[in-house]
Amino acid sequence: MNKETTLYKTLFYLFALFFILTIGFPFFWQILNSFKMEKDIFALTWFPRQYTADNYYKAFTTRPLLTYLGNSFIIATFATTFSLALGSMAAYAIARTPIKGKTPFLILVMSISLLPPIVIISPIYTIIRAMGLLNSFMGLIIVNVLFTLTIVIWFLTPYLHAVPKELEEAAEIDGASPAQAFTRIVIPLLGPGVFTVGILAFIQIWNEYLFALVLNPIRIKTVTVGLKMYESNNYMPWGTIMAAAVVIVIPLITLVLLLQKRIIGGLMAGGIKE
Repeated sequence: MNKETTLYKTLFYLFALFFILTIGFPFFWQILNSFKMEKDIFALTWFPRQYTADNYYKAFTTRPLLTYLGNSFIIATFATTFSLALGSMAAYAIARTPIKGKTPFLILVMSISLLPPIVIISPIYTIIRAMGLLNSFMGLIIVNVLFTLTIVIWFLTPYLHAVPKELEEAAEIDGASPAQAFTRIVIPLLGPGVFTVGILAFIQIWNEYLFALVLNPIRIKTVTVGLKMYESNNYMPWGTIMAAAVVIVIPLITLVLLLQKRIIGGLMAGGIKE
């Protein structure tokens, strides 16, 4: 091993350590404070003499945290499923249809997701209200589907370019229709890509706040909106809020840790070109 290789490895590990500490410290501090008494939180002590689990008890008893979790799970699951179904068909059409202007269209699709939600919340609220879908699961599911479709289309299109077109042509020669070729040939080969994009879409929907706050102000509250409900009379119970935040984040972290190999494999497969 030469000196240049050793230097590169050392710099890589130093950068990785710095990145992990920078990203991981806020979550570590949040977990630590979730077990502290309120006086220790405001005192900014690292390791107090006494820890308590009372914050987690209050997180579940002062507010219906389980209901918030259930609402977010329902919305994220259905919105992700619909986004993958519609987005895979749209990406297939873009990848396989011999038309000009595909790249500008993909850039336009991606630019939609870059729009700040606050800019378009007013017309979306008007449309959802006209449809009679305020304070309903369906209203939030539709809005989240529209915004996650951009991610699904953008990421699945390269996967479809990596699928040999000859496989579909062979299936059509054997008598399969284009729809059958898509469902029986293309979709199974898109498994890693669909799985990875589905995880990313689920996380985005789970973390969404503005639309959940504006479109469901009364009945259905997601976890991000539910955190705000712990505040009362200008008082912020930081210990309870941090405990609730830990409970909310744990499903996402567990999901990523358990499926990290498939996620990385899917992302790597997306870079393959035909």
